[in-house]
Amino acid sequence: MSHEWLIYAITIPLSTSVILANLLIILGIAWNRQLHNTPNYFFLSLLVADMCTGVTLPFIPLMGLNRELSFSSCLVAHIFPNFLFLAFLFNLVMVHYERYIYIVNPLHYNNLWMHRSFPLILLVVWVPPLLYACLPAFGWNNWTGPDWNSCCYERSQTIPPLSNCSTNGTTCCSYRRVFPNAFIFLEVYGLVLPAILTIAGMTGRVLWITRGQMKDICRLHRSVERGSQASDQEQRLNLRYTRCVVAVSLTFLACWVPYLIYMHVCIAFLISDTKRNATIHIVLSCTGIGSMAVVPLVLGLANKQYTEPALKPLQKLRDRWRRRTPLTPPKD
Repeated sequence: MSHEWLIYAITIPLSTSVILANLLIILGIAWNRQLHNTPNYFFLSLLVADMCTGVTLPFIPLMGLNRELSFSSCLVAHIFPNFLFLAFLFNLVMVHYERYIYIVNPLHYNNLWMHRSFPLILLVVWVPPLLYACLPAFGWNNWTGPDWNSCCYERSQTIPPLSNCSTNGTTCCSYRRVFPNAFIFLEVYGLVLPAILTIAGMTGRVLWITRGQMKDICRLHRSVERGSQASDQEQRLNLRYTRCVVAVSLTFLACWVPYLIYMHVCIAFLISDTKRNATIHIVLSCTGIGSMAVVPLVLGLANKQYTEPALKPLQKLRDRWRRRTPLTPPKD
């Protein structure tokens, strides 16, 4: 199986699932007027960014392969997926921050500057990713760098080429020609990794506050009941908190760890410039990006308010289909 077919075989099912799930949640928010408020608008922006990431998911692993493209086409093929990925990450941080403030400081939640300046927030989470992703188009690239003649063959020891690569050095498109090493390091360690650590820190802080509040509730319950042993209600609270911690941990392990592994493996190969296994790199990139795109779906599908408005019409259609479908009489 060629490299491009391997990418399509892995990413097409992931991309389709991400797009359909985002559409389901978007329709659920659009059909429920009670959800038309600023916090859900933030989440709606995240869903749009996640759906765009799902659309470009098959093209992101292709950025690691050499292709025969013109200068402008090569820039678009690398800049556009990178912009959507960064916009998705910025939206994800903003949604986590908004919900973090809701739990940490609920009294001042309605007076947040984010709620008063929603259009400004949209510009913050969409414009800076676009500007940073377009820096290679403004001249920060290696297109005219040395040692790019016949890169589809000479550099195939470290970068797997596509089947349509030619020996024309002016049409050889590689991510190394578009993104300098400094650009990649700045994006990974200046934008992506701090964003992931910020999300993890806010999530851990929320769990810690929830644990403290649960202890206060249990202490108050014991003082009212005047009992020294834990009641059934306290045990249910502890069980619910344990389930929450397990769910958050599994979500982090399933959604973020594969991408972190992929990111650091790519950086390690970039620094050492050693030969890499194309199949392993493709599998890591597809699963890493795909697993990260699932994070908003976990947040959305876990909330019944987002899914019920969209599922009710589907259930009605299913019931009508069952009514119209004649039942086959039992055989004698």
